[in-house]
Amino acid sequence: MAWDFSTDPEYAELLAWADTFVREECEPLDLVVRESHDLTDPVRQALIPPLQAVVKEKGLWATHLGPELGGAGFGQVKLALLNEILGRSVCAPIVFGSQAPDSGNSEILARFGTPKLKERYLEPLLDNRIVSAFSMTEPQGGADPKIFTTSAAPAGDDWVINGEKWFTSYARMASFLIVMAVTDPDAPPYQRQTMFIVPAETPGVNVLRSVGMGYEPVGEGIEGYVSYENVRVPAENMLGPRGGAFLVAQSRLGGGRIHHAMRTVGLVGRIFDMLCERAVSRYTQGEVLANKQLVQEMVADSWMEIEAFRLLTLRTAWKIDQLHDYKAVRADISAVKAMMQKVLHDVSARALQLHGSLGTTHEMPFVHYLVESFVLGLADGPTEVHKVTLARQILKDYQPAEGLFPSSHLVKLRAAAEAKYADRLAGIPRPTVR
Repeated sequence: MAWDFSTDPEYAELLAWADTFVREECEPLDLVVRESHDLTDPVRQALIPPLQAVVKEKGLWATHLGPELGGAGFGQVKLALLNEILGRSVCAPIVFGSQAPDSGNSEILARFGTPKLKERYLEPLLDNRIVSAFSMTEPQGGADPKIFTTSAAPAGDDWVINGEKWFTSYARMASFLIVMAVTDPDAPPYQRQTMFIVPAETPGVNVLRSVGMGYEPVGEGIEGYVSYENVRVPAENMLGPRGGAFLVAQSRLGGGRIHHAMRTVGLVGRIFDMLCERAVSRYTQGEVLANKQLVQEMVADSWMEIEAFRLLTLRTAWKIDQLHDYKAVRADISAVKAMMQKVLHDVSARALQLHGSLGTTHEMPFVHYLVESFVLGLADGPTEVHKVTLARQILKDYQPAEGLFPSSHLVKLRAAAEAKYADRLAGIPRPTVR
């Protein structure tokens, strides 16, 4: 099998167009649009839909989807190359119709929704006429579904949901929420939960408050703390089988994790550009920063880490294309997910350091990126969990050594080698090995 680090000329041309488009059209949006998902913001509505129309005409709209859902049906490698361009801009994913959490929610709807639900929610979601939310984590349980307490109980032809959810992104803006609730508390741990679509206007759905990042003003932010009080939804709003929420969630999280990594490649590349520009621009102690060895070390370390992260992400995308099974690439996705936080954190920290006091202010984006690195280390499963998953997947292919000493013990290996070549070495004078 041939290995190649190039892409076909036709797609390379599309990537070149996307790179220019994101730099010239999407990156400026980040400075004037307060929230890319807020469909009620007249500034957002004046600027983003016209660009979405351009992307649709170019054939790059919602490329994560198959042709049957209006996407181009690109494989994961092509998505990786495009997403690392989109990762440079906060607004670029929604301009290209691939924004989270709508991208993952659309996959769930496409796979598990009834025809009625698809007509009501999937079609407008894919066209970005509405936005959605994924309501899974809880204030007392984090991302561990085994200790969730939000429940759903049958009531005739309906289900009644009660409980609280934490960090439900875009809850205030969403037309519907996908909610994970306990329906079978006595079942095995990963068969207790069920997914439901909950229309945002349903009585009892209460966004208690919006939660922002540490750099945002109190009261602002996209994360929602949501209470469900006797929220009644019809049985047809169930997504997947009863007790099947964990499998439904995993069907979106595998792709979501690798797509986050793809975009992070682009983001850290942009931060690296800022770091290098500062290194060749700033003078101190009689010379430019770029001439100082510790600064050179920052540049070299950042470049190596970004390239290693990018190659691991691309190889993982390639394996998904080959195997068509996220579970079979579980270890690789966990590795990418764990590496993503560290690379973003370390490159951002170096860039902040080189910018001095300016780097700590809101006049530069580095504090934002540092906080974002911790968000990425928690979203879709904590980094620690992914490292455990990776280690377990690696170690299951190894067997214990036979006997007291390791299989690589030189004394044992030397004795075996001597026995292997005894006939050919007979009579040849050799120094005694002690």
